[in-house]
Amino acid sequence: MTISRHWKQAAAAVLAAVAITSAGAGPATAEADVTALYNSAQQHFTNGDDAAGRADLRALIDADPNDAEALALQAIWSHYAGDPAAVGAAMARLGALDAGMAAGTSNVLRAVTAAAATLPNPLPALIGPQTGIVVLGYGLLPDGALRPELENRLTAAWLQAIAAPLSPVIVTGGNPRNGISEAEAMRRWLVGRGLPNERIHVEDRAGSTVQNALFSSRLLRDVGAHSAVVVTSPNHIRRAVADFLVAGTNVVGAMTSLEQLVSQLPPPARAAQRGIYLDATRTFQLATAR
Repeated sequence: MTISRHWKQAAAAVLAAVAITSAGAGPATAEADVTALYNSAQQHFTNGDDAAGRADLRALIDADPNDAEALALQAIWSHYAGDPAAVGAAMARLGALDAGMAAGTSNVLRAVTAAAATLPNPLPALIGPQTGIVVLGYGLLPDGALRPELENRLTAAWLQAIAAPLSPVIVTGGNPRNGISEAEAMRRWLVGRGLPNERIHVEDRAGSTVQNALFSSRLLRDVGAHSAVVVTSPNHIRRAVADFLVAGTNVVGAMTSLEQLVSQLPPPARAAQRGIYLDATRTFQLATAR
């Protein structure tokens, strides 16, 4: 009887230890699964497999209904997929969970819709001093010289600056070649054509359209501008407009160079809007990986 009682006590201790270990491992395992699903979804979106990305998000949200970033991504990519029921469900859950994230996600949806409807426009806008002119950089040649397309953008920006002499001008772009950033090369070009140096504000850190929008939006506010005319190439304007809107800049004009203008006038097909949505999620600063 004594031996039996000892065996029972030992077995109970082992079972208790297993239960404690299992209880401790459960949340960590679940968290790891949620992280893996989030990373997998973002990788699928980057690679263009949106259906797989949305499937990962559904599994993630089933496991963790309170994951605000996952709900925001679900709303955005369901919007891209043309699934209003899924957008509505994700936004309802997100609104109850995180009002700030829900408001930001709604702004993303408005931005991508507005950007898709934007038309490339070679004509300058009538604007005042509280609207900045933001010209986006383009890769320099190895010796730091301007590529033809960047000169095209600068010509458009110069025309806009002449038409709006009181508006501040922001040149944005890093990616230095031969010790010269895109923004510095642009500043020199504009000054060489008569724009006062003190009118031009240099943002020379951005390495992408997302960073162009985020960094320039801060600089616009610093110089007292509340809106912007964004200047870039016709095939780039819609993505740029979405990014600036998501970054908090009211875009009142979308001026472009003439190159490829006619081919870019029709609204983009759904598949061609992927880059707009992908950039918008990054400008919104949703984590690309955890």
